Amino acid sequence: MSRPPADASPAARLHAGLLARGETVAAAESLTAGLFCATLASVPGASASLRGGAVVYATDLKTALAGVPADVLAEHGPVSERTAAALAEGIRVRCSATWGVGLTGVAGPDAVDGHAPGRVYLGLSDGLLTVVHELDLPGDRAQVRAGAVDTALLRLLDRLDEHPVPAGNQSGSAGVTP
Repeated sequence: MSRPPADASPAARLHAGLLARGETVAAAESLTAGLFCATLASVPGASASLRGGAVVYATDLKTALAGVPADVLAEHGPVSERTAAALAEGIRVRCSATWGVGLTGVAGPDAVDGHAPGRVYLGLSDGLLTVVHELDLPGDRAQVRAGAVDTALLRLLDRLDEHPVPAGNQSGSAGVTP
């Protein structure tokens, strides 16, 4: 597979990076309501790298569809670092993906549970390491949601770049620790 041009979209670059590694991604999306998956799916051939995901806008669906433990939601709430981590970990397992992405936060216009509009928690999990990024994104609802997706694509690309696949090992992720 050829590499995408340097000016390719982050979604196209992520798809190419996952494809080169034989890896996949799934997302549990709350505030983005499927926008991450839709953005990645806009890339031709995305079915080779995008396993799927769940829109978990309602709090109870975070448990039912993405496997977030009920005690995490009860103790930390739906907008939290722990919830983002559990979303990423749960959806990765439930969709049998290499990578899990969890997005939760407040798009606005009003604060939720003491979190101001623009507060976003982005979880990234590979099964060995889960990292959560706390973001404060500017703008209206659409800008916050788009910014969350853009950041998720770029942060996952960064994770791939941190641990490139060794030459000659382009067939999968079995021995790769992202």
